[in-house]
Amino acid sequence: MDGTRSGEQVIRAWNLHRPYLVDLAFRMLGDIAAAEDVVQDAFARLMREDLGEIEDERGWLIVVTSRLCLDQIRSARFRRERPHDSATIEAAPAPSVMGGGRAADPADPADRVTLDDGVRLALLVVLQRLTPAERVVFVLHDIFQVPFEEVSETVGKSAPACRQLARRARQKVADGSAAGSLDVAAAEHRKVTERFIAACATGDLRGLTAVLAPDVWGYVDLGAESARRPPAVTGSATVARILLHYWRGATFASLPVSGQPAVLAFTGRRLDGVIVLAVDGELITSVQVIGDPRKIGFLRSQLAAG
Repeated sequence: MDGTRSGEQVIRAWNLHRPYLVDLAFRMLGDIAAAEDVVQDAFARLMREDLGEIEDERGWLIVVTSRLCLDQIRSARFRRERPHDSATIEAAPAPSVMGGGRAADPADPADRVTLDDGVRLALLVVLQRLTPAERVVFVLHDIFQVPFEEVSETVGKSAPACRQLARRARQKVADGSAAGSLDVAAAEHRKVTERFIAACATGDLRGLTAVLAPDVWGYVDLGAESARRPPAVTGSATVARILLHYWRGATFASLPVSGQPAVLAFTGRRLDGVIVLAVDGELITSVQVIGDPRKIGFLRSQLAAG
């Protein structure tokens, strides 16, 4: 293949698939820097391939990224250096995440996210209880809905063996769920979150507007000590423009918050916000951004603990 065409194809694949792959790698590794490095390595390998021989670039990248993650997980366990193993991230007691006085809030206060004395994320419980193969199978199939036939190519085991690994992984997660369960989003929530991440990561205003309900509302919680009390905003075009204004160039990874789909937003590999989504069908009906420095600081420390 011509070098120019090959380079253009890799750039196109980078723009199309990188947000998804970073999200996938983060759910396996629990470290945004490691996730970005693994994905960069996967694209470096893609550049060395004959792209004319690859029928499905996305599928190829998923397999390579997942294998790189599997290698890293095994290496980490061998060195007794694991990514963060906590089943939950929990902040110190704080006011309601979306609390604070403001004008023109279109939402009933009862509809806002309250997180039981602070921020509680069901964070990567799989890291603590699963073997490397179980973790990769669980994340690929149960969280990202990758078919077992494709998962088997990644872990080098048959599809029936992967089903057994998934069953064992689910049982281990269920057995350890007393302190905080890992919410596996419904398939429709996963698809909506994926579209949201792709649009935000690439600055796609049209794509982001399309995944938001026409009457979507958004609010930012900057914390009780902040002098700013941004009012809630409504309408898909307005919410989309504000999101892209503040999060352009960020890296995103999905994690559930108190049972709802949510996205962690990183700038310069530093956690800067948690975006909690309410979903109805295939559309997002509310976008609530947690930007309280105290809560975000605590979450940063937990993510860095590994």
